[in-house]
Order: sequence, then C-alpha cells, then structure tokens
Amino acid sequence: MSSSPSTPRPDAACCDEFRAVSRRGLFTGAIAVAGATTIVGSAVVTAAPAMAASASSVLVVLSLRGAADGLSLVVPHGDPVYYQARPRIAIAKDQLLAADAMFGLHPKLEPLLPLWNAGKLAAVHATGLPAPNRSHFAAMEEVEDANPGSTTRQGWLNRLIGADTRTSPLQGFSIGGGVVPGSLFGDEPVMSAGSVQDVRISGDDKWAVKDGRKRSLHTMWDAVPGPLGKAMRSTFGALNDFQPVKSAADNSTAYPDTDLGHSLATVARIVRGDVGVEVLTVDQGDWDMHSDLGTLAWGQMRQNADDLARSVAAFMADLGTQTSKVTLVVLSEFGRRTVENANYGLDHGFGNAMLVAGAGVKGGKVYANWPGLTLDDDADLLVTTDYRSVLAEIVSSRFGASTATVFPGFTPSPLGFMTT
Repeated sequence: MSSSPSTPRPDAACCDEFRAVSRRGLFTGAIAVAGATTIVGSAVVTAAPAMAASASSVLVVLSLRGAADGLSLVVPHGDPVYYQARPRIAIAKDQLLAADAMFGLHPKLEPLLPLWNAGKLAAVHATGLPAPNRSHFAAMEEVEDANPGSTTRQGWLNRLIGADTRTSPLQGFSIGGGVVPGSLFGDEPVMSAGSVQDVRISGDDKWAVKDGRKRSLHTMWDAVPGPLGKAMRSTFGALNDFQPVKSAADNSTAYPDTDLGHSLATVARIVRGDVGVEVLTVDQGDWDMHSDLGTLAWGQMRQNADDLARSVAAFMADLGTQTSKVTLVVLSEFGRRTVENANYGLDHGFGNAMLVAGAGVKGGKVYANWPGLTLDDDADLLVTTDYRSVLAEIVSSRFGASTATVFPGFTPSPLGFMTT
C-alpha cells in the first residue's frame, strides 16, 4: 500500500516508535549463559542478582589513554639530564607548582593545587610495568589484567569486586560506550554506560503505556528457570536499584565541556546516588604525543593537563557527603622517552608518574625511588616501583582486600602514601 507524502498515515506514531526503538537497539545483544553480557538500552550488565547497598569505600580509576608523559606532569627539575634531554619542551623550575628539591607540578595543574596543599593529592613517580612494553594495547591489557602469565581473562578490579561477599552488577561501573575495560572484565557482574540516562530499558519511554514494556518483560522472564532467567531478573533489579542516581543532581555545568568533564560529572552523580557502586573507571584519551606536545605557550600537553586538572578538581568538589569515601587514582599504560624528538614530541617510553587523590591519601608530596635520568640509547625513565604496589596499597587500606587475591603472585612494596 502506498500513501501520499502530504497525507499523514494513521500508523505514523507506531512507525515513529518502531524507528526510535530500532535506533536504540532493543534486540542488540541478547543474553546468553551466566557470565555473558546483557545489553539494556545503552547500558551493559553482566548477569547476577542485584543487591543495592551503600558502599563504604569507592575507587575511581582514571586511565590516561595513549601513554601520558609523566615527566611533563610531575617534572624532575632537580635531575640535570631533564633539561639536557629536552632543550625546547622542558619546563623551567620557576614555572613549576609546589616545587621541592627534585620535583614540581606542571603549571596547568594549578586547579589541583588546593588538593595538594591540603594533603589530599600525591604523586608516585618512576612507576610502571615490571618490563618495558611499548605497544599501547598490549600494555593496556597487561596493566589492567595485573596478572602476568595468566590466561584467565579477569581484570584486577573484577577480582577486587569478587573479594566482597556482595554480588551485584552495581559494584563495578565503567563510564563509556558499552565495552568494559580489561580491569573490570571477568566473572563478577559489572555495568557500563555512557551516561546516567543510558541506564534504562530500551523502549521504556513515551511510547510505553502504563509501564507496558516493563510488565511485558517481567511476564516473559520472571518464571524462566536457569541462567537466562536469572540474568534477566538481575538486570531488572539493577535498573530498579539505580533509580536514586537518576534523582541525584546533575552538576555537569560545573565541569569543563569536554569528554573527561562529562564523564567525571557522571561518576560523581553515580557516587552521590549511593547505590553501592564501589569501583568506577573512566578514560581521558589523546595522550599519544609523538609530535606537538609543545611548550607552555602551545601544544597538546598544556591542553590535556588543563582538562585533566579542571575536571578532577570539579569532580572532587562535586562529591558532597560522599567525599570521605572516594579515592581517585590516575595512571597510564606507560610513559614516554626522556629525550624530545624533532617534532616537539616524545616517543613511547617506560617509567611514568601516577596521581592519587582523595580519601586516605597522605598527599602534598611526590613519592619516588628516583633512578636518575640518562641520555643513553634507550633514554627511558626506569621503573623502580611496580604500578601494582601503588594499587595494592589503595586496595588494602581502603577496601581491606587481600592483595594476593587482587594481584596474584605479586608481593607489593610498601610506599606509605595511604593511611592505614
């Protein structure tokens, strides 16, 4: 049957609903057996029963994707090789923030200075993987699995969740496009969504009559035995338990209008919703600065550092009554070379700096077993602190979890940047 474009079709509303539901992908990603991923709207949920409860500690892991240059963020001005290696892009000591005899912070990190001065922000330098790995994706996988030599696909944050007796998809949450990072991937249930609004049942909107979509799904799945029925019921429970987050204030206008700003605003809103989320992950991209890293006057480093600092400062200020629960750790898959290249950039390196902020942090200083920079053929910052030692100190002090469970086969070295 055909119809004239000028004559409205009687089923136009129905077609609009169908197109809207199709765009949201009602059937994209069906549930399989336990451990598979369920897609509900744009939210991803791994199958397990939901049990919302207030979290006593919250860990936010911010990954600087692309290998951030820790020597630019936390500058070793007291090492003379730093200025020899970077005659054009080095930052003069008198421009650095909170400078001590060896280190100082990049000037664009100024929004974080109140946290530093209050002892709520620390840096740990010369950190990284136990052996060099200059492949972005291989290094990311190794950092996030944190279990060298294992063939088990389970990340360290998933193991941390598993150390808790509670089992809920709300314990772990990735802010992103639906694919959880390796650190959260594994047997334990987690969620992933790009925004608070994405955590919904696809099609449960203005077209649904008297919660018809929800009622239909419950009718279909509530009595179904086995993993498939359990998966669907856990999904419904997680969505119901998430409702307080949607009621929490959206303070995103206080953040930079950037991907990181939007993501951290979502993280803060989830934390303030207090529905039992314990670990959250978020990314900031574009740190792969082989060229145009630049100087204090121009370049990618000043832009990214400014976005990082303003976004994190806004996030810490936005936590409200949940502030005393939240610890933030900032890391990257590896560092960059000591010596600048011809294009005002830096190639892939080894050692790096990590930042830790918030609850339990003994801040206002740089923790480092400094190896000294060199101008030899490799010209890399050597790793003297395995990154897992940094994470293990947070895990043990804030969650009371066994580091042997979260980081199998690894014995962490005490660093002292967290209260016990």
